Amino acid sequence: LYLLQQCQENTMELTPENILGYINENNEVSNSRDLCTKMNWDHEKLFGICMSLVSKEMIVDKMHSDQIRSLTAEGRKVLENGSPEFLVYQGVGTEGTSKADLEKSLGKGVVNIGFSYCMKNKWIRFDKGTGLVTRSADNVHDTVSEELQNLENLDNSKLNLYKKRKMVEMVKQTHFSLTKGPKFALEVKTYEATLTADMIASGSWKELDFKPLNLSKGVKGLPPNGGHLHTLLKCRTMMKEIFLEMGFQEMPTNNYVESSFWNFDALFQPQQHPARDAHDTFFLSDPATAKDLPADYLKRVKEMHENGGSGSIGWRYNWSEDEARKNLLRTHTTAVSARMLYQLAQEKEFTPKKYFSIDKVFRNETLDPTHLAEFNQIEGLVADYNLTLGNLMGVIREFFSKLGLTNIKFKPAYNPYTEPSMEIFSYHEGHGKWLEIGNSGVFRPEMLTPMNLPEGVRVIAWGLSLERPTMIKYKYSNIRDLVGHKVDIDGVQKNTICRRGLGN
Repeated sequence: LYLLQQCQENTMELTPENILGYINENNEVSNSRDLCTKMNWDHEKLFGICMSLVSKEMIVDKMHSDQIRSLTAEGRKVLENGSPEFLVYQGVGTEGTSKADLEKSLGKGVVNIGFSYCMKNKWIRFDKGTGLVTRSADNVHDTVSEELQNLENLDNSKLNLYKKRKMVEMVKQTHFSLTKGPKFALEVKTYEATLTADMIASGSWKELDFKPLNLSKGVKGLPPNGGHLHTLLKCRTMMKEIFLEMGFQEMPTNNYVESSFWNFDALFQPQQHPARDAHDTFFLSDPATAKDLPADYLKRVKEMHENGGSGSIGWRYNWSEDEARKNLLRTHTTAVSARMLYQLAQEKEFTPKKYFSIDKVFRNETLDPTHLAEFNQIEGLVADYNLTLGNLMGVIREFFSKLGLTNIKFKPAYNPYTEPSMEIFSYHEGHGKWLEIGNSGVFRPEMLTPMNLPEGVRVIAWGLSLERPTMIKYKYSNIRDLVGHKVDIDGVQKNTICRRGLGN
């Protein structure tokens, strides 16, 4: 009774419970807009609440559309100020007014329209000789404004007239009807939208009601475009194809976590080397140390560090196994090369090999336009008898020529685990200068002898980053535009296929 009394007094608040109560009392809502008029409710707010109830299956909605009469901006202007003809009539004084003065006071647009209708209605006279406008009728009513106030009752002839005068238009108006749904109730249940880990752990999900997934047509979102390779992956694919063409075999690089032994010690890098400090390398806290290291090989590496061999005097310090067992994020893929060479040395009969790898490495670098803490390293190596520096330079020239870099030169350099060592430079026409594009060398006997590789086997190797040639090819000046949160997704989709030749 209280609900019915509120309906009659138009004081009912717009709430889900009151909507449900109204439907319960009346069995349905036939027209949502009529209900809003009756209750003085906002239709948009009603729609939002009802859609929430529909999603809970408490009510069922059905959409309807009608063509209704509506005032245009011109029509609303007439309601507010009066019709053009009435304004012109009112603007004419008792002694008459010149047409020029009417245009000054009312505006030329109003006078042009209103003047013709005033003449047609015989409300005014116009003396062409003097240009004077005088009234010819008394007690004039603004019938246009009055009829527009009663828009729904206009007959078709009037409606067509005002449509022609662009005061009225037909617009599409939607409304909806409501009936009880399969889960109709007078109280609104709360439905959970997300299944959380806490619900699963406590078992509370068994007692909760969850919102059903809406998989109906039209709510699944736009179909995704076809996938796109990241710019780095395009160049990676090109590099890999070149290695395979040259007969190289890809090394497994799936272990990002490496021990200091394989990352440094096996490469004859001393334990006091600055690269092994925490400010250059990411060390792990859990697990902090490696367990499975080949014991015999470990002893031979220790002996080489402390006392030398193969003509070397070693580093002459007390080598620490605890230091060698520290886990870290690998700082170069040469750690993988060391593992592969050790495995090669364990074979009964040595077979020459050509290996390559392209994968991520990690260094504790300060981020700037040309440095990242995580980047990709490309590495190639050849293991065979009696290889020389000339073989290394020839393989490098062949590799880079396939990239489109033919103007190559070498510069002597120092690496802890190669001797001789060379930096690789290429002249870049776009930059107008020589750019360092890689590093290379012959692995030292101190690195190879503990592996028990046969006498006379030498290993030549070279490496470079994947990001540097990619930046050159696609004209990136800042590496953070290539990798990271600043990457332009549209650019990734539109970047061209990585064809041979960094300048192409």
